[in-house]
Amino acid sequence: MNNELKKIDDEVFSCMLCEDLVEKFDNETTIHIGSYKDIILIGEAPANNGWRKSHKLWRDINGKILPSGVVLQKLFDIINRDIFETTFLESVKCFPVNRKNLKICSHNCKNIMMKQIEVLNPKIIITLGEFPTRSLLDFKFSKFGDVVGNIYEVNGYKVLPIYHPSPISPKSYKGNVPIFENLKIYINN
Repeated sequence: MNNELKKIDDEVFSCMLCEDLVEKFDNETTIHIGSYKDIILIGEAPANNGWRKSHKLWRDINGKILPSGVVLQKLFDIINRDIFETTFLESVKCFPVNRKNLKICSHNCKNIMMKQIEVLNPKIIITLGEFPTRSLLDFKFSKFGDVVGNIYEVNGYKVLPIYHPSPISPKSYKGNVPIFENLKIYINN
């Protein structure tokens, strides 16, 4: 990891903005640097039974791939990529004890997320679900479905919102397949 990203992580680890709303955890970093840096994934917040406890992206404490990771890898197969080789970060850096605090935490973490994006300088950012999308897009929208699958320009970066890959979402796979088919064309141009 480069020094700039390490300094940003140090800022996260010393942050107290959401002190009463989150549980901090002892990960070494808030970002997973993959060999692919042209696309970065931005998730909602560290999964309770995933990265937070296992310290491994998309895996539980036993090393098993989480259901969201299985769905996302199927989608990434469309673009011939491996999710474990894709750079990933969360819009909320700590674990929100209560989901109702995601909006507050996301707002508090936005500056840090933007610093990470600036250092990474990706070709495209894929936001996984509504919270990272709302945090990143610089306009309000009423229904998440209205923005999914469209590419937006934010601070010079291309942002592509997709449905969260959680299997509990009815659109996690089927709703995202056409998006990834279009993405394959986009990244090969």
